[in-house]
Amino acid sequence: MQRMGMNMDSVPDVEQVIIKTGSNYITIEQPEVAILEMQGQKIFQVIGGKVTEKAPERAAASVSRISVSEADVQLVADQTGKSVDEARKALEECEGDLAKAILLLQS
Repeated sequence: MQRMGMNMDSVPDVEQVIIKTGSNYITIEQPEVAILEMQGQKIFQVIGGKVTEKAPERAAASVSRISVSEADVQLVADQTGKSVDEARKALEECEGDLAKAILLLQS
């Protein structure tokens, strides 16, 4: 393998691997993990372990804790032609990201 430019190592003491997708979390407990390096790329191989899947919990409380400045709210409202309340809600939903809030309101 080394003559072909490939190198393989194991990762010791792995307790858990979590794969986050748009719709769920895949958790693998006590897996064996190997890293294969080939042409400057790293390939992670996860073997065995107990696999569980669950949907991510979306906390409504975390959205309300985000504080956005009135200047940002006004900017989003001006750019989109929406009301100040709609702009504030979009900014809170987008965690204060101005560009995402504007795109959300324009779609």
